[in-house]
Amino acid sequence: MKRSIVLLLALCILGPLMAQRPGSLIDIASYKYEIELNDLNNQIQGKATVNAVMLQKSDLLMLDLVSTNPSGKGMTVSAVTENGKQLYFTHLRDTLRIALGATANKGDTRQLVITYGGVPADGLIIGRNKFGHRGFFSDNWPNRARNWIPCNDHPSDKAAVEFIITAPDHYQVVANGVQIEETNLGDKKKLTHYKETVPLPTKIMVIGAADFAVQYQGDVNCIPVYSWIYPDAKEKGFYDYALAKDILAYFIKLVGPYAYKKLANVQSTTMFGGMENASAIFYAENSVTGTRKCESLIAHEIAHQWFGNMATEADWSHLWLSEGFATYMTIWYFENTHGTDTATFMRKKDREAVLTFSRKYKEPVIDKSVTDYLQLLNANSYQKGGWVLHMLRRSMGDSAFLKGVRNYYSEYAGKNATTEDLQRVMEQASGKNFKRFFQQWLYTSGQPVLNIRWKYDAAKQLISGVIEQQQNTAFEFPVDLAWTEEGQSQPTVISLMVKDKTTTFSFPVKAKPAGFVIDPGVNLLYEGSATEEK
Repeated sequence: MKRSIVLLLALCILGPLMAQRPGSLIDIASYKYEIELNDLNNQIQGKATVNAVMLQKSDLLMLDLVSTNPSGKGMTVSAVTENGKQLYFTHLRDTLRIALGATANKGDTRQLVITYGGVPADGLIIGRNKFGHRGFFSDNWPNRARNWIPCNDHPSDKAAVEFIITAPDHYQVVANGVQIEETNLGDKKKLTHYKETVPLPTKIMVIGAADFAVQYQGDVNCIPVYSWIYPDAKEKGFYDYALAKDILAYFIKLVGPYAYKKLANVQSTTMFGGMENASAIFYAENSVTGTRKCESLIAHEIAHQWFGNMATEADWSHLWLSEGFATYMTIWYFENTHGTDTATFMRKKDREAVLTFSRKYKEPVIDKSVTDYLQLLNANSYQKGGWVLHMLRRSMGDSAFLKGVRNYYSEYAGKNATTEDLQRVMEQASGKNFKRFFQQWLYTSGQPVLNIRWKYDAAKQLISGVIEQQQNTAFEFPVDLAWTEEGQSQPTVISLMVKDKTTTFSFPVKAKPAGFVIDPGVNLLYEGSATEEK
């Protein structure tokens, strides 16, 4: 009894002292979630079997799980056991603190079984879709899995996962991994069991239960591709989502093998336009139109299966390694399937988004001050991240850049990476030093603001001028200048390397330029204008 009192005191006292992050002292090897859903109310009943590897000696283990709030939403834990033995625990301030039956040494694996239930406050969206039909869709990003499953809710911890879902038998259930069982239990209930052996961060663990029409689209490199569509929209949805098969084939050829055993593209009630859940991508229900306007969305989410899912950012501050990559891989896909003009248009549109964002917010891409991670879903993480990769490609050349992308994925597939890791890989692939490049584009807010003044000297047959960087810190970058001389059908394009706040230039010409353009190919992230001096 004395030990019980001591452990309970330790749970209450040490909890606040260890509040840096509940799961920072463990590495989860696997989860198994047995969850029951029903149509009478929004309550779920769950049992979680968690295999945790201890990263240091401890007699305490902590997991993320949202506590019941005053409105009655949240999870309540009824029992925690190890080898059938009840363990003492507290569940306060969204953290489950468990007193281990015996002290665990560093490297030990402890298997805990947690019985719990409640109404999810978030994370598992329960409600009616646009057609009025009830459904259940998990929506975990960034750290919202804790609302319905006990877990180490951080992208740095990847684990194998199983979902065993008991639900009313009129629902079809989709989840990560391979379906290994579907059994009618009687009493209008059905059990569906999925298993994913490739370790995943919690942000991309997923279940969906709804009335679906499911279509097998065929295989890509022995990977079956499926479309899961609301029955009311199945014809439009099957047509729209059929794009996924060719997109998957493209990225396999470009980057490397697909890591999972299937690809399911699922119409859902996700709060996002799309959510890249591993092997079971959720798309917003309005993505289905029958016009295939969702092609860029599908490409973006499939690209995430490599970047974000397998090669995962080590922390949310490095989110651009996920969203910037998916954004640029989408443009790369369109460049190869729809042509360079389409890719140029997409970069121009993305540049406008970055400039609009930067005029209002003065944060760098890598911003460690953010604690509300939903705020990171912005033009810095997406469009600017994509632009950084495009400019890196321009600096490295296509061949070296592709080598770097493949090497980065190969090295960090199944692992976590930081921006410094990507920088090192790209430097190795190119033989170049990118210290200043990464510092200015990712750790410094804003982008070059250029004031270019030029004039034509008829006597000397010269164009001369000055490029002024008007932002506080000078960036280093190449910029293309183009002009068309009278009588010419094609413009002359000259590339300059700009390093300082002021750069002068002078070029010979045969006739007065009819026009002068900055960055005609849309290859530089900048704002500004060029003015002719008389």
